[in-house]
Amino acid sequence: MASPTEHDKPTTTELADVSALADGTLDPARRAAVEAHIAASPELSTLYERERRVVAALHQARAIERAPASLRARIDATRPSRRTVTRRRITFAGGLAGALAVVALALVLALPGGTPGAPSVSDAAALAVRGATEPAPTPDPADPGAQLRQNVDDVYFPNWAYSLGWRAVGARTDTLNGHKAITVYYEGKGQRIAYTIVGAPPLTQPAAHRTWLKGTELRTLTVNGRVVVTWREGDDTCLLSGTGISGAALQKLAARSVPPESR
Repeated sequence: MASPTEHDKPTTTELADVSALADGTLDPARRAAVEAHIAASPELSTLYERERRVVAALHQARAIERAPASLRARIDATRPSRRTVTRRRITFAGGLAGALAVVALALVLALPGGTPGAPSVSDAAALAVRGATEPAPTPDPADPGAQLRQNVDDVYFPNWAYSLGWRAVGARTDTLNGHKAITVYYEGKGQRIAYTIVGAPPLTQPAAHRTWLKGTELRTLTVNGRVVVTWREGDDTCLLSGTGISGAALQKLAARSVPPESR
């Protein structure tokens, strides 16, 4: 697909891809190709940067003040159908306003429940970017082949060194708005991923692509270029994240990490 020239308007597919990349809903498997296509077009690059700034501003607003429940109820009641949203998103007439309105609506509806300032999955995913500050946990003597000697509440980090070839290489401990959060970093197959467990109460589940593997609901999204798969184990929230790895690969690891009694 050729990039638009100065005489051509972006196609509906291109506009949809720009919006999806900006708001984090683009299929992770297509991200590299879409980014390269946008980078090759000055017009698409300008549109993407505008939408990205709007998304960033809305995320910042969400962190400061949560929309009132009454406003959210009115928005939800008047929310257009999926077909209407798609049509608005890809319509170029009227410039960028229509696409930005769709991004804004999606993010307002995705504002997490709970008290103002409550941490989100995006906030939890950002912890992994900070890097390890502690040595990797050792295997748990009670079950060394399956889990590490590190846990949050009753949820233990898996030991994948022997079964899957992913070796724990570091860790960090954080407090996220009163939630205990521990991240363990794993390396394998030339890649590094982060496994974060956030203690109870559970974080609000994001509006994201949902899949079910072995009875566990997984939600997959992209946060600032990082692929994130999140799920719940009881009242704790778990996240696997990384760059340069597919959502499908993280989903398989997530499904392997959930103990049978939690499914």
